[in-house]
Amino acid sequence: MEENRAKLIGAARRAFAASGFASASMDDLTAEVGLTRGALYHGFGDKKGLLAAVVAQVDGEMAARAQRAGSDSATGWERLIAEGEAYIEMALDPEVRRIVLLDGPAFLGDPATWPSQNACLAVTEQAVAKLIAEGVMQTVNVEAASRLLSGAAFNAALWVSSSETPQNALPQAIAAFRLMAEGLLAKRG
Repeated sequence: MEENRAKLIGAARRAFAASGFASASMDDLTAEVGLTRGALYHGFGDKKGLLAAVVAQVDGEMAARAQRAGSDSATGWERLIAEGEAYIEMALDPEVRRIVLLDGPAFLGDPATWPSQNACLAVTEQAVAKLIAEGVMQTVNVEAASRLLSGAAFNAALWVSSSETPQNALPQAIAAFRLMAEGLLAKRG
């Protein structure tokens, strides 16, 4: 069953990235991996359930990429910012753009309700709590600051991905994200 699930997620990922969720044919993708629609419905409930599984996989990979991008940072603050910037930069990836930034919100609704986004939020909350405890960030509600930082990165990525000139929008989005985030830093005497 797990093998069938992996096959269906892989086929759906390719189909959704190539032609989008709405245009992807369930008959074509199940036939591609030698399974039936019944296997899809058994494993995911429906096409939307399959999209949720694909989004979770891609979003999880995005989180790992962002963490790698921040892993060489000298401080916790720079790590947090580097991860946010990396997330925004992933808007240039056609697969991320189509699956997570366009089709995900359009068909799955508010990303704040996605388990994968909430897992990322939990990591951000831990980092923010630590930075507040260390006096790096101002004393502020951890959840509020984390949601604002995560939301800003996600929305900046949405903007970049939908821009007519994403390569031009990217540095503007990163600069604005960094400036906004720096407003949370503790004031130094």
